[in-house]
Amino acid sequence: MIPIISIVGRSDCGKTTYLEKLIREIKQRGYKVATIKHDVHGFDIDKPGKDTWRHAQAGADIVCISSPAKMAMIKKVDQELLLEEVAAHIDGVDIIFTEGYKRESKRRIEVFRKEACDSPLCLEEELLAMATDTVVYQEVPHFPVDNPIPMADFLVKNIIAK
Repeated sequence: MIPIISIVGRSDCGKTTYLEKLIREIKQRGYKVATIKHDVHGFDIDKPGKDTWRHAQAGADIVCISSPAKMAMIKKVDQELLLEEVAAHIDGVDIIFTEGYKRESKRRIEVFRKEACDSPLCLEEELLAMATDTVVYQEVPHFPVDNPIPMADFLVKNIIAK
């Protein structure tokens, strides 16, 4: 089973910026990475008038688009899928990072910057680690928010290479 790590934190605390850095560091080490972004507001990647949009408007339940460099699939669902159901569509990677699944029961890394956030989002027992500029919980491993290398070392040793 591919390990899933959720990157969580309050709004504007730097989750996406940190995740970008962490992805780059893990990739530089030769590992394959997938990400799943949760959007509570819904999203639309089709542009009105484009072929895939027209296919969906005509009633297609699944629309795929493929090119020599990438592939995407849009699948209509009756209700929001659980994280496990989304992750089941992913294979061939060493780790899956999520962003936005703050209430799923996956291992969590919280991004917390004291100048951007009043308090942490998670309780101590909910966390695998923290990327932070301060020590919040003594018993939770914490790593610098501006340097992904120590966190990558931790993940490779404790999650990916296990």
